Order: sequence, then C-alpha cells, then structure tokens
Amino acid sequence: MAQKKPIRLDGLVYSTNQQFFDAVDPPAEVVTLPKNEQKLRVVLDKKQRAGKVVTLITGFVGSSEDLESLGKLLKTKCGTGGSVKEEQILIQGDYQTKIITWLKEWGYSLTK
Repeated sequence: MAQKKPIRLDGLVYSTNQQFFDAVDPPAEVVTLPKNEQKLRVVLDKKQRAGKVVTLITGFVGSSEDLESLGKLLKTKCGTGGSVKEEQILIQGDYQTKIITWLKEWGYSLTK
C-alpha cells in the first residue's frame, strides 16, 4: 500500500471538496519549554518604526498562548504598550535592562 504524501496547503484559498481536508494531518501540538531552558534574547530595535525605540524579546519556544501571557505580563510590568507578533514580543520604549532582570527573577536563566 502506498504511503500518503503530505499535502502542502500554502497557496490554497478555498476548496469545496470535503475529503480534501481529511488527508491533511492535524498540526502538531507545540510544547512549551521549561523556563530554565528558554533562550530569550532582549534587544533594542528602531528599524521600520519611524525612529521610535522598542524592546524586542525573541527566542521563545512554546505555544502561542504562553507567549501571549508572557507578553501581557511584561507589558503590565512595564506599564506600556506593545504586541506579540511573529513569535516576538514588542514592548514600546527602552526597557531592556528591566526586562532582563525580571525574566531572570522569574526563572528564565538563559536570558541575554
């Protein structure tokens, strides 16, 4: 018996074929690494932001819900706005040293 080939969905806009999606494997569940194994990088960024400084946190490995909750916690702690986009947390303003200190206190020991 021939194995099923994986179906690529990029470029698919719409399909009326109900059996089409039966052949697609469900996405694998992303497991969030423990805090002490997360290699987070905290940098300042001005690119494509009209000269305004944002603090950018990258390197989080885990579910989008956990990333959203960490982003919300950091925005609340800083008392400023921000967002979570493309596996990155953006905090408006220069909070690099404060965020590194808080993350290390919270158990993210590999933070730089």
